[in-house]
Amino acid sequence: MSEFSLIARYFQGATSTHHSTRLGIGDDCAISQLADDCQLVSCTDTLVSGRHFLPDTCPHAIAYKSVAVNLSDLAAMGATPFAILLALSLPKSAACDEFLGRFAKGLADICQQFGVELIGGDTTGNDTLTITITALGTVPANSALYRHTAKVHDIICVSGEIGSANYALSQRLAGNSPPAQLQQALDYPMPQVALGRQLLGVANSMIDISDGLGQDLGHILAASGVGARLDLHKIPTNALLGKLDHEQLWQHQLNGGDDYQLLFTLSPEKFTEFNQHSQPIYAIGEIVPTQGLQLFWHDTPVDFPIKGWQHF
Repeated sequence: MSEFSLIARYFQGATSTHHSTRLGIGDDCAISQLADDCQLVSCTDTLVSGRHFLPDTCPHAIAYKSVAVNLSDLAAMGATPFAILLALSLPKSAACDEFLGRFAKGLADICQQFGVELIGGDTTGNDTLTITITALGTVPANSALYRHTAKVHDIICVSGEIGSANYALSQRLAGNSPPAQLQQALDYPMPQVALGRQLLGVANSMIDISDGLGQDLGHILAASGVGARLDLHKIPTNALLGKLDHEQLWQHQLNGGDDYQLLFTLSPEKFTEFNQHSQPIYAIGEIVPTQGLQLFWHDTPVDFPIKGWQHF
């Protein structure tokens, strides 16, 4: 059973709807009405040692990434983050100054970087190091970006390089040391919060890339009832991955995950206008009416399995 089928079967629709809820289960974040002109955006992610990061990862990086992946979810809705809550489950080996001092510094660094405050949480003992972050942000009322609103003829874009983090992970798992730039992409993903805000009123749909470009684009397509043409040669790629053959590269980019770039769609007119006055964004395909994902390499159809990250 996949993570998403599990949620759909056992939890989606399992609770009553509160009058303030504007969006529940099924997107990057939930949305609740705070005031007439403001909505609360909230999300939660859990990172487990040996599952989401290697046990020898620097405590500073563990804390930084734990917050970053949540801020990336807020960015995917166009939200401005303001606070986090931390639930920390520590093994005895980590309940010491050596670990916690560096962990706390990583937490403080990213909170300061993005203007976010740690406002509460919980700590407990556990055999496995587990970090759960709940992140809170705001958007102007009725302005958030969703997965289910892509439109036919939209241009599909990403905010930056895809595949670097997963390549670094594959090298670490093979006992190798990846280039520092790629290791940085794995340990210190940069949530695209500013770009997410800039895309409010510009993009039609958006998601962040956590489980692989192919799978996360599939979420937009399924929610919107559309299909896509994806031009693989247009995906922005770090030059250090240039030695890989096509199938190795596509595996890291389409199925790897851990990129935490934004994946979004917008009209051709909005793309031209936005690209002239903003940070670079990268057009990698087009939304089409026929459902499904069509892959191309320089106009040659490509048959490549889309799998993405699976928890179970």
